[in-house]
Amino acid sequence: SMDGAPPPASPAGLSAYVVVSQLLGLTLLATTGAWLGRYRGGVAWHGLLQFNVHPLCMVLGMVFLQGDALLVYRVFRHEAKRSTKALHALLHGLALVVALVGIVAVFESHRTKGIPDMYSLHSWCGMAAFVLYLLQVRAGEPLGGEGTLQPPRNIPTPPQWLLGFGFFLLPGASFSLRSRYKPQHVFFGIALFALSIAACLLGITEMLLFNIRDSYSQFVPEGVLANTLGVLLVAFGLVVGYVLTRDDWKRPPLAEELALSMDFKTLTEGESPGGGS
Repeated sequence: SMDGAPPPASPAGLSAYVVVSQLLGLTLLATTGAWLGRYRGGVAWHGLLQFNVHPLCMVLGMVFLQGDALLVYRVFRHEAKRSTKALHALLHGLALVVALVGIVAVFESHRTKGIPDMYSLHSWCGMAAFVLYLLQVRAGEPLGGEGTLQPPRNIPTPPQWLLGFGFFLLPGASFSLRSRYKPQHVFFGIALFALSIAACLLGITEMLLFNIRDSYSQFVPEGVLANTLGVLLVAFGLVVGYVLTRDDWKRPPLAEELALSMDFKTLTEGESPGGGS
């Protein structure tokens, strides 16, 4: 290795796709705001407009912020792993908080208006995405920090939380187990992102059928704008998914990470420090 050498440039095309993803993300947020503001009366926490907090928060949290959290390891390729992991966790945490606000808003709005809860396909898919996303984030994020030797005690922990905590956060975890679990964590992250977008598409359709059922088929401006929002959601998901699944765009391990992993492997699997090479 050459100390002081500049970090290698990002792979060709990666930066362009990341820029496109962010332009699409900001455009879909603006389109959501325009739809709610122009045709649905705006957004307010109390009163008849409380329901509109729900679609705004779900698009912001479960799509835009979740997508950016997934992109962190592709964008910040040469920064310290601890810093990158912290940003990844921060964006996931913000996404969860924003989504939770949106869920509270829709339940309170339904209660105020006397509308039943959790009967539609949209609500089933949306709640499944949120609950599974919560478990996925807790499975993959640092609860006790990278240097934690023992998990916190007296905390009720579902099985997947144990998997994530044991495989990714504890230095004593077997590297063979960690390497087997990591692809599952990545797959479920992408799958939940796709499920979140699907739930948003179902929600858009449901809102249009509730509000403009009689005129929707006549290509009225609200219907066209909401359909455009759906296309933007799909486009954002496709671009993010493409970046995440390009093998040659994965974050390369830094030299100190490789050295640290070898030290952990020596401790946990009993290999001699100089053996084998």
